[in-house]
Amino acid sequence: MSNVETDPAEVRCGTADDGEPPAADARVDVLAPRAVPLGGPRAMTVRRTLPQRARTLIGAWCFADHYGPDDVRDTGGMDVAPHPHTGLQTVSWLFSGEIEHRDSLGSHALVRPGELNLMTGGYGIAHSEVSTPRTTVLHGVQLWVALPEAHRRTARDFQHHVPEPVTTDGAEIRVFLGSLAGTASPVPTFTPLLGAEIVLRPRATVTLAVDPEFEHGLLVDRGTVRLADVPLRPAELGYVHPGPGTLTLTNESDTPARAVLLGGTPFGEEIVMWWNFIGRSHEDIVEAREEWQSSSDRFGAVAGYPGDRLPAPALPNATIRPRGNPSRH
Repeated sequence: MSNVETDPAEVRCGTADDGEPPAADARVDVLAPRAVPLGGPRAMTVRRTLPQRARTLIGAWCFADHYGPDDVRDTGGMDVAPHPHTGLQTVSWLFSGEIEHRDSLGSHALVRPGELNLMTGGYGIAHSEVSTPRTTVLHGVQLWVALPEAHRRTARDFQHHVPEPVTTDGAEIRVFLGSLAGTASPVPTFTPLLGAEIVLRPRATVTLAVDPEFEHGLLVDRGTVRLADVPLRPAELGYVHPGPGTLTLTNESDTPARAVLLGGTPFGEEIVMWWNFIGRSHEDIVEAREEWQSSSDRFGAVAGYPGDRLPAPALPNATIRPRGNPSRH
């Protein structure tokens, strides 16, 4: 998905070492979403929890949009024209609906519920996303992963994976990246990552073994889920610092609850993210924008989309400088 805000904020991300030892128990920070319309009078509005001032990265996860359930008769659905990406991977995960994906690698695929579509836009890629005519309710998350310096100019790639559900006492889990609950995704990543959908039965409690070197984020889709001792409502994201070897989730609802668990080792590099580009400096962003605007071969062309591609917004009137995440208190 494109960040199609007309005046995208400069986001300068990284990690800051505050010298604190990792906590033995889960410490949960609650990150509230902000509403972002995706353009037009019938715009589909997404709830964005990453990035924000309180937390710009969870592992290498640097962008999280949560949308729906949207009746496409009211919102018009999703229609994102061809747009570029650099220095990142896009992760599409749906709960309902269907999206047609086309990219400049030549991929033409459908994004369906419970199926991972992962696109790598290292040096440069372009793609479009359109909800299909048979979609009535569109609901899901769109996530971005920052690529480390050693791989941020890697070649274009696209991968599709359908994870088998794993049933535990109280939950059904689909692991689309990394490993959890005794199952692992075969999809390779450039940094250690975890991505999983968790559906909790009514009033169920589940304790999951996790990597204590990871930081984690739990994005709640429906129901109220207590993470450790902190209740999370729909669209809120609970952030857990590295240290705990287990995470305990409790569904406090009388109906099934659903959440997406993200994790990864702290990203040890500062990055600059603006619009759909991730770089390491202001100059990286300026170069990528100029090449997109000039239709250079860096991004290629998307075949089959019935319309024009998205123009890049104007750059801010200031130098974009990297900075770290806020220090822990």
